Amino acid sequence: MRRRILGTTGISVSELALGAMMFGSMGNTDHEDSVRVIHRALDAGINLIDTADVYSRGEGEEIVGKAIKGRRDDIVLASKFGLPMSDDPNCRGGSRRWITRAVEDSLRRLDTDYIDLYQMHRPDHETDVAETLAALTDLVRAGKIRAFGSSMFAAELITEAQWTAERHTTYRFQTEQRMYSIFTRQAEAAVFPTAQRHGMGVLTFSPLNGGWLSGRADVSSGHRASVQPSMYDPTTPTGGTKAAAVARLTELVGEMGITLPQLAIAFARSHPAVTAVLIGPRTAEQLDGLLSGADVDLTDDVLDRIDAIVPPGTDLNPGDNYGATPPALLDARLRRRGA
Repeated sequence: MRRRILGTTGISVSELALGAMMFGSMGNTDHEDSVRVIHRALDAGINLIDTADVYSRGEGEEIVGKAIKGRRDDIVLASKFGLPMSDDPNCRGGSRRWITRAVEDSLRRLDTDYIDLYQMHRPDHETDVAETLAALTDLVRAGKIRAFGSSMFAAELITEAQWTAERHTTYRFQTEQRMYSIFTRQAEAAVFPTAQRHGMGVLTFSPLNGGWLSGRADVSSGHRASVQPSMYDPTTPTGGTKAAAVARLTELVGEMGITLPQLAIAFARSHPAVTAVLIGPRTAEQLDGLLSGADVDLTDDVLDRIDAIVPPGTDLNPGDNYGATPPALLDARLRRRGA
């Protein structure tokens, strides 16, 4: 497994990283089997595991904690905070109050003394980013975390956070985690170039676009499709567009002699801004299929053909933003003057 340096952290990470969202009630409910999948990934050369407090409401972190016992020093452990952990509005976001509680909860569940990379899961539009950066800086100085990053931040929010850190002389976000695949390419327009200008490492997730690029004959038969069937309906306008693109990509991989998942993972790895691609298997069989794409490299000709199917910088479904829509687009009161 090839390695890259994660931004300016100096930390060496594998090009493929293990995303742990599917371990626990959200996916594989068998803890022992989930641990075996994690061990299989580590044995294959993956050294970065990415989880979050919200994954199965803490259960995901507990499973990861079990799996890394005795191997902690060999693992780059990443977790995330910020998404709601209960109905209490104070149990979410980027306030110092919540961050200091959330990190202790994650450390306990992970059964470790420190987290290598602690990431803000989504922007908090109600908390001054200076407050968030100051709290995270204190955690680094206390030795509870080694570095911190953002996730699903727009380019302007990344820039604002970098400038704020400079003005307030705090540590800064050193990484950005982003949804990125052949079908979700919006990050290429501004987020990736912005991250590169600031020397940030970039982790990407959902290279198979939630199963659309899994190579299954019927995408509606997958685990995630059973949770959100409308997202995988090929009779809808968006579903039809994706299905047509899958057909053209299937022809391409047939000519190349590789699988669609291998193409999808190689595509995400090919962008110069990307440090590591998170893969999120639920089973050992899925993991093996994803690992097979670790050494596939795409030529310029193949990347040009992909560009012709899905233009650079575009998303086939604008709704594929995993909860990162700015409040002004969700709340009409933020777009209109009062009467």
